[in-house]
Amino acid sequence: MSKSKIRIGGASAAWGDTIHGARQLVERGNLDYLVGDFLAEVTMAILARMRAKSPEGGFIPDWLAAVRPLLPRIHADGVRLITNSGGMNPLAARDAFAAMAGEAGLDFRVAAITGDDLTGMMDELRAAAPAEMFSGAALPERLASVNAYLGAVAIARALDAGADVVITGRVVDSALVLGPLMHEFGWGPEDYDRLAGGSLAGHVIECGAQGTGGLFTDWEDVAEGWDDMGFPIVECGPDGDFTVTRPEGTGGLVTPATVGEQIVYEIGDPAAYLLPDVTCDFRDLRLVQDGPGRVAVSGVRGRAPGPDYKVCATHMDGFRLINTYMLAGGDAGARGRAMAQALVRRSSRLMAEQGFADFEEVSIEVIGAEDTYGAEARDFVAREVLVKIGLRHRDARALEVFAREFATPAVSMAQGVTGAASGRPKPAPVLRVHSFLWPKAKTPVLLHMDGEAKAVEIPQGGAPGQAPALPDMPVRDVPADAPRVSLRALAWARSGDKGDHANIGILARQPDFAAVFKGQLTADRVAAAFAHYLKGGVTRYEMPGMDGFNFVLENVLNGGGSASLRYDPQAKTYGQMLLDIPIRVPAEWLAQGGPLA
Repeated sequence: MSKSKIRIGGASAAWGDTIHGARQLVERGNLDYLVGDFLAEVTMAILARMRAKSPEGGFIPDWLAAVRPLLPRIHADGVRLITNSGGMNPLAARDAFAAMAGEAGLDFRVAAITGDDLTGMMDELRAAAPAEMFSGAALPERLASVNAYLGAVAIARALDAGADVVITGRVVDSALVLGPLMHEFGWGPEDYDRLAGGSLAGHVIECGAQGTGGLFTDWEDVAEGWDDMGFPIVECGPDGDFTVTRPEGTGGLVTPATVGEQIVYEIGDPAAYLLPDVTCDFRDLRLVQDGPGRVAVSGVRGRAPGPDYKVCATHMDGFRLINTYMLAGGDAGARGRAMAQALVRRSSRLMAEQGFADFEEVSIEVIGAEDTYGAEARDFVAREVLVKIGLRHRDARALEVFAREFATPAVSMAQGVTGAASGRPKPAPVLRVHSFLWPKAKTPVLLHMDGEAKAVEIPQGGAPGQAPALPDMPVRDVPADAPRVSLRALAWARSGDKGDHANIGILARQPDFAAVFKGQLTADRVAAAFAHYLKGGVTRYEMPGMDGFNFVLENVLNGGGSASLRYDPQAKTYGQMLLDIPIRVPAEWLAQGGPLA
């Protein structure tokens, strides 16, 4: 008989996150399932190179290191493991786990899921010539990796077959949680509201401690526990509702605000959060404090998924080099900018003398002088700055010309500069992402278990249709001469990236504040704040259930990821920067007894 509640813990946000989340959750979380999420777009290209060097390579070894000392406890407690650490080589990852378990004298049934890697279908892909889904660019000639974002069905089938451990390649992150819930509760392919609830549970814990107070706007409420942050646990029921919590005695904070911030992280249209198994509607969520360190989440709705997988291909596009210097003293900002410009001019001249073309792109940012704020920058003289120089070129040898000159400013340009002792910078490949849609019907998915490989029947999806209309959120006009406060006093924020796009989720600290936001925090206002970066449009979406708004900024990240020369290529700072803008508020809010008094 299935349990009425299933406890699933999220042990990892990405490759590079601490490996100790698994121990905390296994020893103190009373789990049914432990999941490990490791993959990002550019990670797949790195893993593809690892696999090319060795047939046993191409997966994330950190998962093995995380669970190795825990295997006896995992086995004794019957905790089942789900991870996408298979990366570009799930079969090798399966074999490595089985060998590790064998060395410990423990018997685990290990399953691997394949089918996401489409490099074996290149002729068919070339014939179809899928354009990039955001920019319309043609499919590049040479690709480093091509992976479809699979869903949760194959994971559920592996668990149905008795797997104790399921290792996948590229799947949508939330599938690592949805798969176990489909298995435990018998959810079918058209149980859309339940599938959406399970997917949202996965979204909340897919970034590890970000769902339990990590990155929280009100950082001082959490900072004391940063050294031992609690990793997230979701208690999920058969109706798709769930509760977020963390192991007792750990750091962090679980409140509607911390969970809400994670919900708006890296989303687009909240009425159409597209996944392989379901299209989710997050607009009318209800987040309720359910005791200390517990938040109940309900109200998510779902409808049919589309017939295609999103596919992420990566390709190399030349090289980049990024270097930083620190300067101090009265006019450090102006001095550092002049130094950077001179060093670029010097390098360009030396490159030309050696027969190289000029840099394809140059990015100079003076961090501390508010370069990243654009028109919102404050007028002051910075006394301490970090100067970043980013360069891009087709030929790594051209960037080596700059690298050989990188110490020159410390001895012949600006006084008060340091940082050259960190060593000569090295060119690195620029990896760009080419995303497109590919039919599920043309993407065979295989379950490898007990020495057999079996095809998994995947529901083909259809037309998601339009989300039901919700009443418009109310608006409150505030006089032009009203007092102003920073948005930070009124809201929490979280920002993230999707390729070259960014999102900023804004959640009102009190319901009445949202009506003021609607009148003043418009798409145009956000576009103006980021006009120095923005090359596309800004769309504002309403989220009335959470008294919030989500802003999507298109083509704002200089290519995003490793393709960007920016100091912040993933919009990590955008939410906190937006919170600095002024908002007019009713005078009575600042009077005695008012919400801002």
